[in-house]
Amino acid sequence: MGLRNLLYGAYERRLIARLPQDRLPRHVGVMLDGNRRWAKANGADTAQGHQAGADNISPLLGWCEEVGVEVVTLWLLSTDNLNRPAAELTPLLRIIETAVAGLAASGRWRLNPVGALDLLPAETAHRLKEAADATRDVDGLLVNVAVGYGGRREIADAVRSMLQEHAARGTSIEELAEALDVEHIAEHLYTKGQPDPDLVIRTSGEQRLGGFLLWQSAHSEFYFCEAYWPDFRHVDFLRALRAYAERERRFGS
Repeated sequence: MGLRNLLYGAYERRLIARLPQDRLPRHVGVMLDGNRRWAKANGADTAQGHQAGADNISPLLGWCEEVGVEVVTLWLLSTDNLNRPAAELTPLLRIIETAVAGLAASGRWRLNPVGALDLLPAETAHRLKEAADATRDVDGLLVNVAVGYGGRREIADAVRSMLQEHAARGTSIEELAEALDVEHIAEHLYTKGQPDPDLVIRTSGEQRLGGFLLWQSAHSEFYFCEAYWPDFRHVDFLRALRAYAERERRFGS
């Protein structure tokens, strides 16, 4: 085991040394997928799988800090997941609440809840807002905590917010239709004011977005990793960065 760790460490250092600092992402989105399958593969119950996944969040944020990432978006719970049986959903929400509280207590990162908080139980929404308030002045990595998040819902919420804003100004539908452009909608997204994700990582071998950052990821690069999220290691993250750095970004062309 000692030799294996030595070789593993040497490999990590080589990967880090070869990363071009001018070709690293500013914003990384992560789909933390595979907790339940990890639990099944390891003879654990579902809650233990979700807890193992939660335990891997802080290390990831540390890795992002080390390479100068400015924004991380973590998809912890989708709007579809809210339809899971209460026996699974309730423990998952408690795990998320505890994990977010722990991230806030560290004082290292600025937390920003994104998602349809009105669809969440009141206690969960309160805990997320509390974490955001507690870290509002932290000068560190910005971490979007996506809970009760769905890409289609986000776009619908953005359009609704935009319409309400213009209605309050007295703008007519005809005037709005004439002036409407992409930026008008972008200004009302959950991530307004942030750079779009340069790199989106999904663990567990699934190769689909599933509704994650649908609007923002139009020009993102994607990296699909076979490891279940609880098994996602530093070396896996470095490989994702290497793959990103090696690509020629075309931005839709």
